[in-house]
Amino acid sequence: MACCTISYSSKVGTWTAAEASVLLPDRAESKEPFPVLYLLNDTNDNHTSIGRKTRLEWYAKDLPLVIVLPDGERGYYTDITSGHAYEQLIIQDLMGFIEKFFPVRRERAGRAIGGFGMGGYGALKLALKYPDLFGSVTAHGSACNLGHSVGQDADNTWKAEYLRIFGPNSKGGDNDIFALARRFGDAEWPGIRFDCGLDDLALEENRAFHSHLDRLGVEHEYLELPGSHDWDYCDARLPELLQFHWKTLGHPAP
Repeated sequence: MACCTISYSSKVGTWTAAEASVLLPDRAESKEPFPVLYLLNDTNDNHTSIGRKTRLEWYAKDLPLVIVLPDGERGYYTDITSGHAYEQLIIQDLMGFIEKFFPVRRERAGRAIGGFGMGGYGALKLALKYPDLFGSVTAHGSACNLGHSVGQDADNTWKAEYLRIFGPNSKGGDNDIFALARRFGDAEWPGIRFDCGLDDLALEENRAFHSHLDRLGVEHEYLELPGSHDWDYCDARLPELLQFHWKTLGHPAP
């Protein structure tokens, strides 16, 4: 695969040059636009992390798929009242740039989104909040409680950051994936698959979200697997992620 770094301006935030990595398939002979996967990074990572610390390129090398790795900084993919509009940076600016300058499909059935940790939360939130945009979503070791609750054992630094990002009354709002799932309405659900390591600190909140979807009667795949919240676990999930998206978007098995 070819890899490039793009720099683009934000129309809705305060960036002058946001960045993302883009992986392009080798199958240049195809005249059809490619499906596209947006893969969101975890806290304290950037758009280069997944590509540097996993074998993503190797796993995807035979797929006619464009993979976009945005830089989510530490914004939790949320429009912050007193800061950057991280959600709209993805939905408006980045997706608009990709669909203007790269040969990708521009309809729901050709778009997928996934993520790890903070990025897993971001992927689930964006897929549920914009059901007309994404046909499938995957998430690994997700911080499902972001926007829903602050843990009682959270230290003061994290509580202050949570309030800065989500505000004091976030539960039930537009950044709460439990609430978004409850009020999803008549829109077509994306294909949903998420998992968590048995030694991941986020295990209980993933179990809670799984039970929440079950109570709502939402079809989804949920797995608990050996591992912790680290790059080994993330790397092991990538072939499953690619296979799920490829199947859900209606393509033959790679």
